Amino acid sequence: MHSHSIEQWTHDHAFLGEKHDENERRTWLVVVLTLVMMVGEIVAGSLFGSMALLADGWHMGTHAAALGIAAFAYRFARRHLGNAHFTFGTGKFGDLAAFASAIILGLIAVEIAYESVLRLMNPVPIVYGEAMAVAALGLAVNLASAWLLRDSHDHHHHGHDHGHGHAHDDHDDHDHDHDHDGRHHHHDNNLRAAYVHVMTDAATSVLAIAALAVAMTSGWVWADPAVGLIGSVVIASWAFGLVKSSGAVLLDVRADEKLERVIRARMEAGDDRVTDLHLWQVGPGHCAVLLSVVSDKPKPPAVYKRRLAGLKGLSHVTVEVETCPH
Repeated sequence: MHSHSIEQWTHDHAFLGEKHDENERRTWLVVVLTLVMMVGEIVAGSLFGSMALLADGWHMGTHAAALGIAAFAYRFARRHLGNAHFTFGTGKFGDLAAFASAIILGLIAVEIAYESVLRLMNPVPIVYGEAMAVAALGLAVNLASAWLLRDSHDHHHHGHDHGHGHAHDDHDDHDHDHDHDGRHHHHDNNLRAAYVHVMTDAATSVLAIAALAVAMTSGWVWADPAVGLIGSVVIASWAFGLVKSSGAVLLDVRADEKLERVIRARMEAGDDRVTDLHLWQVGPGHCAVLLSVVSDKPKPPAVYKRRLAGLKGLSHVTVEVETCPH
């Protein structure tokens, strides 16, 4: 009886996204597709003496490395899901990979800007037909990759509340939340990072085709490097956004201010007052909340936890109750 009772109050810390396995498979497919494209371009460039193919091939290699980071992060998070060394599970590994990918993306932006400035200062002859064919091929591969990584918004579906040493009778009515209405969701930053990588490559391909067409018809050879500079600014802005969103998760920035207000409103009933509230993301679609309640007539922690029933995404809830001395 006693062992059964203990098991009733224990819980795991599996805070992976709802589509974790599916997203992992998609990412590996894109890695394979990118590597095949990379090898094909390098081999073709070597056989036919095409610098455009060689350059784009090695450029694809950079994206393959970044996508590989995303894929390995999915695999690591899944394989170490039950590892007790990770206090709140492995849900944040995707954000760590996204942060690393964003840094790589920023370096790519710097590289493109540097090469564009060099070409503006020292224009080089361009074989327009070949360059446009390479850009079109790259665009096709990236559009296929983007299709595989589509729907990057990972909606959570777990609404189980957990508390250390407290009753677990607050699992009712978790499928509906009239205050929050299921609108509280978190993106899978790891999948988003992979998606941004292929979209930046697709965007640069589109810009390259447009710039080459202008240069070929008008003779404005500066159009190609000028558009390259524009592309580098766009890529840098996307990288910054990815750094900001993934870094916020890694640094436990407040996960959702609206959800926090809803929690506070539900907890402060009668003489109960929230004196401390921490809400942070522990995985895609999973939040942990730690709060302290002070009251003239405190109730059992389970009573307070039941007030949060129905709030989706609260996967780990801890409530501390204090008695007001006055």
